[in-house]
Amino acid sequence: MAKKKFFISGTDTDVGKTLIGAGILEAANRKGLRTVAMKPIAAGCEQTEQGLRNEDALTLIDAMSLELPYSQVNPIAFEPPIAPHIAAMRENKTLSVSRLTGFCNGILMQSSDFVVIEGAGGWRVPLNPRETLADLAIELNLPVVMVVGMRLGCINHAILTAEAIERDGLKVAGWVANRVDPEMSCYEENLMTLKTLIQAPLLGEVPFLENANKDAVADCLDIDPLLSDD
Repeated sequence: MAKKKFFISGTDTDVGKTLIGAGILEAANRKGLRTVAMKPIAAGCEQTEQGLRNEDALTLIDAMSLELPYSQVNPIAFEPPIAPHIAAMRENKTLSVSRLTGFCNGILMQSSDFVVIEGAGGWRVPLNPRETLADLAIELNLPVVMVVGMRLGCINHAILTAEAIERDGLKVAGWVANRVDPEMSCYEENLMTLKTLIQAPLLGEVPFLENANKDAVADCLDIDPLLSDD
């Protein structure tokens, strides 16, 4: 099987990209695949004795089967939980697709079978006045796994995101319905609408989990469509 590589994006911020990414990695681990992951940019990091650390990046490190240094999994870290380009401006730093591509190629060259690169926020998160994180996925030519946060407004966000991904010339390899709002009205009707309108495989429905973890999410997923050679 050729190496499988994916970019994970969400329909918005706080839709559970990292949780779903960890679940996908665990599902791949269960199939005996060698997995690695990366979060190129993370905002909202904590100062530790080892330097800035991001909870999402640590979650991915815990889920992947190969061991890599933190700096390779999350090469760009900002302390304030704000948009990455704003955090960069505050520190007089410049974010660029070319620099991020270099970091990502280091991960992609690892001797692995399955690679997950997680974005930040939604599809059009800016890096600078001319580039967005979408441009990174385009440069790397990665199929996209779209995480849909199931809550009021998700249909519009999901359809717009899927359309943008495809307009950018990339394939939506699959999508996951993640129930971030346990009180969401008409959940089943919303899910059916999305299944009708999104022309990509539904990899799974993840219910609202009080104690969310990679194993519980993996139990809800079928990643076989991601492993197909089609």
